[in-house]
Amino acid sequence: MVGRMDGAKGETVCVTGAAGYIASWLVKLLLSRGYTVRGTVRDLGEKKTGHLRSLENASENLKLIKAYLLDYDAMAAAIEGCQGVFHVASPVPKGDVIDPEVEVLGPAATGTRNVLEAASAAKVRRLVVVSSIVAVDINPKDWPTDKIKDESSWSDREFCRSNEDWYSVSKITAEEAALEYGRRTGLDVVTLNPAVVFGPLLQPTVNASSQFLIYFLKGGPDRMRDKLWHIVDVRDTADALLLLYEAPEATGRHICAPHVITARDLLDLLKSMYPDYPHISKESISDMDHPAPMTTDKLKKLGWSCRSLEETITDSVEFCQKAGFLDDVEGAGPCRFPPLYNKI
Repeated sequence: MVGRMDGAKGETVCVTGAAGYIASWLVKLLLSRGYTVRGTVRDLGEKKTGHLRSLENASENLKLIKAYLLDYDAMAAAIEGCQGVFHVASPVPKGDVIDPEVEVLGPAATGTRNVLEAASAAKVRRLVVVSSIVAVDINPKDWPTDKIKDESSWSDREFCRSNEDWYSVSKITAEEAALEYGRRTGLDVVTLNPAVVFGPLLQPTVNASSQFLIYFLKGGPDRMRDKLWHIVDVRDTADALLLLYEAPEATGRHICAPHVITARDLLDLLKSMYPDYPHISKESISDMDHPAPMTTDKLKKLGWSCRSLEETITDSVEFCQKAGFLDDVEGAGPCRFPPLYNKI
């Protein structure tokens, strides 16, 4: 799906948070392309990392390293000798945030700084940072409501703070810091801003965005806002990350949000594709003004392409069915809606 740069095969790269949803697919892709991968994880146990160890070429070309983002020495040791770094790890609130500085903002800022400084010390060729569309799309200052958002759009950090949207604040702050560090030091830093990520999982536990899809299918009492949901496939996200590493002409930010659909239209689509599930009710989706969509043209001009939304939805739901995540939908009770999606 993407163009490749000659000579990349055989390089050693580091992937932070390697056991996570996006990172696992990235590790799989890197191994399939001949890279040697060092993956940082917080837990080396089989339950957390078995899916990585079972990947093709993992026994020869994957080394998992226990390293916390907040531990500079551990991150520096993991990155030393690497030609590139993919910084994917990021704190995601699991529920109500009591102390945002301690739980979200501090770890995101310190972790990103440690990765930046370690990558700079190791003289890596390029650092690819995973940000989010929440750093692009939330009430950008002085942005006309009918203007399509591009990479020059930045979410309003203070607006997000006023809404106690700590995940978005952390993403805005971390991406700004990474790009500024690159400008100041000469470290080659590029960022990816993916939308809500769907698709099959490699790890055994449900991630936040898959929980969101399960919530739509199972139903629940939480009230939702209707808005444009930007969606991208996890496999296409991994492709985009590798493309940003391999394409010499890649610079700065890159929005990765190819599909756009309202919450109500997504519900209608799921009902038409999977009518036997209870689903959330249309009444739980309140009306609101829709923001302008975003463009993914910058990424596409590098040669990136993606799956259709229907293919992504089908593969996501079929995986959840096979994994048992949708079993006993009649009596399973409501799913907890991931907090980050309540805010954007």
